[in-house]
Amino acid sequence: MCKFKTVFPLGLLLLLALLFLIVQGGNKANNDHQTGNNYRFVNQKGGLVTITSRHPYIGDEIISAGGLHYRVTAIRKKIARVELMGRDQDYLAMVKYYDHLTIPAAAKDEWVKRPIAIYHTHSDESYLPSDGTYTIPFKGGIYQVGNSLSTALKKEQVNVLYDRTPHDPHDANAYYRSRRTAFKLLKKRPAAMFDVHRDGVDNPKFYEHAADRQATQLRLVVGRQNPKMAANLDFAKRLLAFSNKQNPKLVKEIYIAHGNYNQDLLSTALLIEAGTYTNEKRAAENGISLLAQSVPILLGLDPPPADQLQNSANGNTATEGINSPASIRQSWKTALFLVLLLLLALLGFTVLNNPKFKGREYLQEQYDKYKLLLKKHTARLSRKVR
Repeated sequence: MCKFKTVFPLGLLLLLALLFLIVQGGNKANNDHQTGNNYRFVNQKGGLVTITSRHPYIGDEIISAGGLHYRVTAIRKKIARVELMGRDQDYLAMVKYYDHLTIPAAAKDEWVKRPIAIYHTHSDESYLPSDGTYTIPFKGGIYQVGNSLSTALKKEQVNVLYDRTPHDPHDANAYYRSRRTAFKLLKKRPAAMFDVHRDGVDNPKFYEHAADRQATQLRLVVGRQNPKMAANLDFAKRLLAFSNKQNPKLVKEIYIAHGNYNQDLLSTALLIEAGTYTNEKRAAENGISLLAQSVPILLGLDPPPADQLQNSANGNTATEGINSPASIRQSWKTALFLVLLLLLALLGFTVLNNPKFKGREYLQEQYDKYKLLLKKHTARLSRKVR
């Protein structure tokens, strides 16, 4: 019994460490939205594809509003080389589908009782021309952009959950801290969840809306290190296609990034970049308010039929709105992952309790040593308090 009490905490600690590494490993976003980090993405001919303040990784992908699909193949300093994979046929099919679709008057009826959630992982992000600085810890200008999204959605008769919890500092653990906020919002069963940011690209013209100079363009970001990535990407493609139908060139592109951005929690979770820090904040507010006109209708629409989409067999499509088969498949994958994780923990516990396991004595010794050090440290702190 004594051995059980000693070994069980060791197994539990190993499980917690594994879970922490999984979450942290999927959120390698410590360089996201840092001002001055201008990474240029160029094609085989040296032509500019896009610019971002996000640190690129080999395997990252970009889907342009015109349907061109690129993948990062090499990175040197601030230049990322991309190869054209061709045109994204699923996305182009969505564009064609929405172009010829007659929007029903009751498109929102199926989900209107479910809220849309909004929060900010980088709560310091601000807009230099309007806020006087690019960062205001705990109360950045990004809150006004989030508030504009919330207000615009409410005008569309949507119930909004806007969580203003700050997650400073702007560091590698910001997404880990905001995960608690996302979990809290998830309890309210949101139909979609948006983490709203601004980019750190220096040139304000990069996000300038061609049709409306009073509004910035937007970028959608999908994390490719999460089990719901296929469903998240499907939602992003539909939002890109439909929002640009209603407001041409409003959404610049989809960036499929290294990380998960807590999108493993919901199939309709996305990260939205509203302009960059050198844009006027009012323009970013106007841009994201235009997006709010499309989101409620899109969530109430059935997506294109699977037989119209090239990659439906790979789980990259949906056929029944927000409760799509793609979302359901991803939920099963998540459940399977958790079951495998539990089995791994049980296996580790069994190994630790095996008398023939030679490393058990070493682990026991280390546990006892650190337990003693912890007691000494606690006693020292107690004396200081007295």
